[in-house]
Amino acid sequence: MIDQEERVIQINIEDEMKSAYIDYSMSVIVSRALPDVRDGFKPVHRRILFGMYELGNTPDKPHKKSARIVGEVLGKYHPHGDSSVYNAMVRLAQDWSMRYPLVDGQGNMGSIDGDSPAAMRYTEARLNKLAEEMLRDIDKDTVDFQLNFDDTLNEPTVLPTRIPNLLINGSAGIAVGMATNIAPHNLTECINGIIAYIDNRDIDVKGLMQYIKAPDFPTGGYIYGYQGVEEAFETGRGRIVIRGKAEIETGKTHDQIIITEIPYMVNKAELIKHIADLVTEKKIEGISNINDESDRQGMRIVIDIKRDANANVVLNKLFKLTALQSSFNVNNIALVKGRPQMLNLKDMIEQFVEHRHEVVIRRTKFDLKKAEERAHILEGLIIASDNIDEVIAIIRSSGNPQEAIQRLVDRFQLSDIQARAIVEMRLRQLTGLEQDKLHAEYEEVKKQIEYLKEILSNEDLCMKVIKDELIEIREKYGDERRSEIIYSSEELNPEDFYADDQMIITISHMGYIKRTPLTEFRTQNRGGVGSKGSETRDEDFVEFIYPATNHNYMLFFTQKGKCYWLRVYEIPEGTRTSKGRAIQNLLNIDPDDAVTAFVRVPALDDEAYINSHYLLFCTKRGIVKKTLLEAYSRPRQNGVNAITLNEGDEVISVRLTDGNKDVILANRNGRAIRFHESGVRPMGRTAAGVKGMTLDNDGEDCIIGMICMDPDSETTILVVSEQGYGKRTHLNDEDGEPVYRITQRGGKGIKTLNVTNKTGKLVAIKSVTDKNDLMIINKSGIAIRVKISDIRIMGRATQGVRLINLDKRNDDIASVCKVNSEDLEDNEINELNDDEDTENINESKE
Repeated sequence: MIDQEERVIQINIEDEMKSAYIDYSMSVIVSRALPDVRDGFKPVHRRILFGMYELGNTPDKPHKKSARIVGEVLGKYHPHGDSSVYNAMVRLAQDWSMRYPLVDGQGNMGSIDGDSPAAMRYTEARLNKLAEEMLRDIDKDTVDFQLNFDDTLNEPTVLPTRIPNLLINGSAGIAVGMATNIAPHNLTECINGIIAYIDNRDIDVKGLMQYIKAPDFPTGGYIYGYQGVEEAFETGRGRIVIRGKAEIETGKTHDQIIITEIPYMVNKAELIKHIADLVTEKKIEGISNINDESDRQGMRIVIDIKRDANANVVLNKLFKLTALQSSFNVNNIALVKGRPQMLNLKDMIEQFVEHRHEVVIRRTKFDLKKAEERAHILEGLIIASDNIDEVIAIIRSSGNPQEAIQRLVDRFQLSDIQARAIVEMRLRQLTGLEQDKLHAEYEEVKKQIEYLKEILSNEDLCMKVIKDELIEIREKYGDERRSEIIYSSEELNPEDFYADDQMIITISHMGYIKRTPLTEFRTQNRGGVGSKGSETRDEDFVEFIYPATNHNYMLFFTQKGKCYWLRVYEIPEGTRTSKGRAIQNLLNIDPDDAVTAFVRVPALDDEAYINSHYLLFCTKRGIVKKTLLEAYSRPRQNGVNAITLNEGDEVISVRLTDGNKDVILANRNGRAIRFHESGVRPMGRTAAGVKGMTLDNDGEDCIIGMICMDPDSETTILVVSEQGYGKRTHLNDEDGEPVYRITQRGGKGIKTLNVTNKTGKLVAIKSVTDKNDLMIINKSGIAIRVKISDIRIMGRATQGVRLINLDKRNDDIASVCKVNSEDLEDNEINELNDDEDTENINESKE
């Protein structure tokens, strides 16, 4: 007896899992998920069609119960779940799923609204005429057969299809480690393209695209933009944008959007529900009602537009926010000789033609063999009819059929088959008419043999046969395109949604942003621009106000040195009194990062503008960097690195300049340095910058702010200390001499505030005018608003005056912000264009 230990085979679990998973994945790839390039079918579809054919479930016979068909396929060829077979069969019957359905279904076969088909016991089906073309000649040894799952029956490994099914119906499937998504195309176009390929094997994909314009989806719609189509045809991969067909109808009281076609694979009911949800959530304004009026005549979704809304803007928003505009990601992977392969348009046509060539050659050999066998028999029958009296005498005098056959063979040198045919000949064939028919049939068979042999020996004739059969298919089943192509529109242009209206952007101290139409401010006489009436939090207030138009850009810079973009129309619209949305929620910012600066730019596609303006960065450790705006003119969803920072450093300010500004940096210890920005050479986007100011080595010093001013600016410089002292100073004195002398960058700077124990360290530097107010926030959370005009102008090195009385309990200033006076006149809004104070300082005592 074998020892217990000897019966256990030790194997490495890693190797076993690897080999088992590879076997499984190959099984999924080859036997389930990917279509064969020749007939465009996965095994389940091939077995359904073959099972129905074997069942005699053809177009010329009545429908059969679906359960009968499913049982046939399950029991004979496809040992899987009945629902998988039934669902696959149902899909072959759905005219919104298949560009050319192959099954003629009767009963509830589901709907474009995503309704399930009725149970298989209720529905009926049969092959349709196009499916017959896929099975034609299958009994002529045109394709290889293999044993079924229990080795009792044979099933085809591929169908001898006359139609390029992979192209016209496409395919979709997810295997292991790969997936396929092949778009459907128009039959007429595909056959024209295949014929062009047969006529000229060197034709390239561009040449084929003269015939096969683009995919053709069963649900119609528009193919919006051609670049994705070209990529898909050239490489086998591409993103094709599909739009539903919608028209705006102008009514007496209001407009309506009528949708008559939707993108391929979009569920109509879910689309309508999604639109309704967006209206409820107020993400789409201007829709008063939506109604599905589809019937057996066709699709019709009616969307009522409110009287005061613009139907074009609503339609564009539907394209952007719903599946009314979808993309079809082409990924042409199919099995070529049992191996998955990425195929472009020419590859698929080449493989189909090669398959048809093999089918025609095998069919011709089969027909030739049958014709030669018939000719052989006819030769014998003709010999018999020429010697009929003698033949009859031999047969009558023979004791049994076998003897008669043998005597005929010996007498006329016939073969056994010929002699057997003569013995089995009917008496009516002895008439003169029948004998003439015999000779005519023989001549016909001889011609057929000659023709068949020529097909086998002449490649051009073989290709002509393939072409003629394709033309016959085209004449029978060809139809017009359903999907129209819009060549010019590459991508949805978001600017179509929004008129380039004047907006006011407001950003609060706590980072809430909104845009409000300028018209809303102009309805008031006074006081509408500031934070008056805004629903900000108690400790929040409007800090920045920018006039802009909807198509302008806002650039946001974070303390970690990243740059993000928003078009003004992407900033949520709010009323004059709403608080807006947190900037953090609008951008893909890391959780531990924060926006510290923003810049408004009119346009990023104006070459002259972006090549004549710069972004000037300043960091906490005194580094400055100047880069052409052009380097930041290509927006990306996830932002870009705007500056390379040293460890422990962070961006505190970014300014847009024209190259002619004076730069002033101030440090915590009360000094400031002024230099012309020409002293900072332009650098690349990811450069680290150069030293702008040398900090003290006390371990606490840092830059607290940067301002950029015209060299002869009348604007004053305000500095504030953490104990509440501050003062204003002119940039230049009355004689035009600089109060802050211009030096080279990188120096230690000169005194801007006499820092003492009483004043505390410097916390802010601002460029201000009498029209501004100052908002001071203490660490205890108290906010105090001071009029700038109340702060007198003093000398550069003075201590300043007390701006606020801080609480005796060790309270400090946490943040200082410049805001616009609430009594700003409406006609002064445009003056804000010149105000580029874009920093958000939030310094605390270290």
